[in-house]
This record gives sequence, structure tokens and C-alpha cells, in this order.
Amino acid sequence: MFASRWPKHLPMHPGWLLESEIVLAASDSPVGLFEFEEVVLTSRGAEYWDGRAVHNPFIVRHKDHYLLYYMGTTHPFDDVSPGDELILDDPRVIVARSNKRIGLAISKSVHGPWKRLDAPILNVRPGKFDSYLTSNPAPCVDESGSVLLIYKARRYVGNGFSDMALGAAWADHFEGPYRPLREEPIFPPSQIHLEDPFIWKTDDGYRMIAKDMTGDVCGERHAGIYAYSENGLDWKIADNPKAYSRKVIWENGSIKTMGNFERPFLLFEDGRPTHLYAATSDGEGNFSGKNTWNMVIPLA
Repeated sequence: MFASRWPKHLPMHPGWLLESEIVLAASDSPVGLFEFEEVVLTSRGAEYWDGRAVHNPFIVRHKDHYLLYYMGTTHPFDDVSPGDELILDDPRVIVARSNKRIGLAISKSVHGPWKRLDAPILNVRPGKFDSYLTSNPAPCVDESGSVLLIYKARRYVGNGFSDMALGAAWADHFEGPYRPLREEPIFPPSQIHLEDPFIWKTDDGYRMIAKDMTGDVCGERHAGIYAYSENGLDWKIADNPKAYSRKVIWENGSIKTMGNFERPFLLFEDGRPTHLYAATSDGEGNFSGKNTWNMVIPLA
């Protein structure tokens, strides 16, 4: 498991934007417990595009290579000291958010060494829906090494930014170059507000689960939607759109609504999904939690 973490003295949100690092953990079973093994990627200096924080890891094995897609960002300010207040309008947060880009690190072992690219694989495009940031990579790597990449984006609106949108990009080889496939998002953001996509290939195209930011699609805010596409470019919401809920049924039969349910991932065994992983928290939602962790839900 590749996961992100950040210092406990920072609030969950927006602390992850400033000092997140990516770590490796391992377990003998898909349901854990996962034990920390090592730091994989961490800060390397403000002069690098991903020099201050790395987040949202997505690991793919392709033949004899491991491909670690992630979000990176930088800012020129001091770290947040324990006890300091951190709010969304803090200059560190504003600059780090606007510098979010998608990157790639490559290795022949999960233990490295990792070849960390010195430029984003997917940059912003002035005047487009992804002019402000690119983030939350969801790659699907073909046997040939080509990649369909679904990603989160925002556009500049004045000096601020828009709601989230999902874009599609393509690379003939995983090392790039990656090129956006559309001038507009794959869903109209005025009607469908999503983030945290996860995609996979099927015999007849592609499938996606993603986080419903408003609940307008699946009926529950921050639950998951299910979508499909024949070509990875033209996507449709399923007739039965709800993929998962923030309400989790525990082994003892109790039901709890999680404070957050982020970045859904599926584990596939013999071609079928067997476990759903998500980053979660306590609290009442809207990033109010004090504790965050990764959880796994075995699928029927």
C-alpha cells in the first residue's frame, strides 16, 4: 500500500497541502493490518515543482516497472510550526493549491530507487477548464504501455478558482508525453461535480467510480458514483448511479457514517474487484475530523 501522511500538528484540511509525504506499508492480507515500511517520496526543496508536498499516490505495476502517479506542489514559505493556526486563506495554502500538478516516479522495485521526474506529466492550460490546477491522477495502463489518465482540474475564475471537473488525457507510453483529449471536461461541471476518480479497463471499454461532491448524482453527498465509457473519452453515468456510501456496515452489524470517504480504490483479484479502500476520518464531515486513516471494505 502506498499512502500519504503529514504531521499531526497540522489540521487534516488544509494541512495535507503543505507537508504531505508518500509512504509504503505492507500486509500479509488485503484487510491488514498494514505495517509502515519506509518513506517513498518526501519534500526535496521549494525549487522543485513537487518540492514541498506529495500526495494522492496511485501505484501501477506494468511488466517489470512500478509506476507511482501522484500530486505534487511547492511554495516558498516557512513550514507551519506546532501551535500556529492554519486556515484556507493562509498564503502558504493559496500558493500550494495553485501549484498542484500531476507527477510520476518510476522504479523496478516497490522499495526503489525511484526515478522522480523533474517536471509534471500533466501541466495546466491557460484559458481551459484545467488552467488553475491538475490533480488526483487515475491512470489505466494498457499492456502496450499506453495510458488513459483521468484527472481532477480547476480553472481560474478571476483570481480564484472554479468547482472541480474531470478531464481525460492520453500517453502512447507511460513516460509521456501526456496530452489532454478534450477541450472541455468529460462531465459538465455545472451539472455533475465530481472528484477522486478511479478507473479500470473492461472487455467493452472502461468503468469509473468517483466521489459525488454534492450528492446531486447518486443522492448522497460525498458518496460514490458509477460511470462507464466505450472509449475512455465519452462517459455516461450508470442508470443505477450509486457505487458506495459513506455509511459503513461493520462486522457487528452496526452502521456508522464516516466523516470523510476519500480516494476510493479497488483491489482486483482474478479480474474481479474484491476490496474497496478509502481514506477516511472521524468527525461529522466537511473535513472536520481530528483523525484520519485508511479503511478497507471486503466486497460481497
